[in-house]
Amino acid sequence: MGLFDNLERNLERAVKGPFAKVFKAEVQPVEIASHIRGAMDERAAVLGPGRTMVPNVFTVELAETDYERLSSYDRALTDELVAAAEDHADAQRYITPGPFAVRLTSADDLETGIFRVRPASKDGRRPTDRRADAPPQAPRSPQRPPQGSTSARPSPAPPGPHQRPPGQPPVAARSAPAPAASGEGDTRTFPASTAPRRPRQHSGRGPAAWLDVDGRRVGLGAAVTTLGRDESAAVIIDDPGVSRRHAEIRISHDGPRLEVHLRDLGSTNGTYLNGDQVGAEELKDGDRITMGRTTVTFHVDRAR
Repeated sequence: MGLFDNLERNLERAVKGPFAKVFKAEVQPVEIASHIRGAMDERAAVLGPGRTMVPNVFTVELAETDYERLSSYDRALTDELVAAAEDHADAQRYITPGPFAVRLTSADDLETGIFRVRPASKDGRRPTDRRADAPPQAPRSPQRPPQGSTSARPSPAPPGPHQRPPGQPPVAARSAPAPAASGEGDTRTFPASTAPRRPRQHSGRGPAAWLDVDGRRVGLGAAVTTLGRDESAAVIIDDPGVSRRHAEIRISHDGPRLEVHLRDLGSTNGTYLNGDQVGAEELKDGDRITMGRTTVTFHVDRAR
């Protein structure tokens, strides 16, 4: 923001106050949106190349008459002001410590047509969040005895003395019984300790994970599913507040148990799980994933 922009804003403040007091002009929502954008520009803090942090919570103080008039449609108005702030942040490539929020209050020291915008920063991340650049670690599977190991294979028929390799103990010392008569090689029996094991059969279907995107069911069949605004994303979200490659969902299995993790991909506006900003977090059935102004719900269909 240049010198002329500062001069123009100072002149606007100097002229608007006295005129509003004289003519009792009512506050218009477009004026509030303009002041919120100006507050973001004034409080912008450069963190590094291409990374500028701005406030994300704005308290709008109004005169009693303006507050009574605007508070009648408070929810719709604040939603529009939040959308305007998000559009400005996306256009300027700003980042925020949390989601945008706008609150209207009344102030006794203000007259009709006069209002104040108080910006603040609120960190929406969880205290126990893991780093965003650390990929989720797949859980370790419990050690299980190998199935179909060499100890379970049928013992071959004892070879003759001239067929036994040098140094190998006689096959007759093994606990397996002698093979059946000639022509019945497939009917040999084995002790219980050496009988081949059959793979375990699972009854029913395993759990299936899916997303509810604006009432549309999107199945998570791949090991990695990318969410974003780019056409190459597996789940395309048409939202200006969503980055081209915003987040990803990774699926792994611990036996019959399904492990699903959400990971932010360094998005501009961050990824929020149930209202808290996250870097990488495990998903549970019913969790709400917020990206920009879009909320996606995660579901798991358990085995029947």
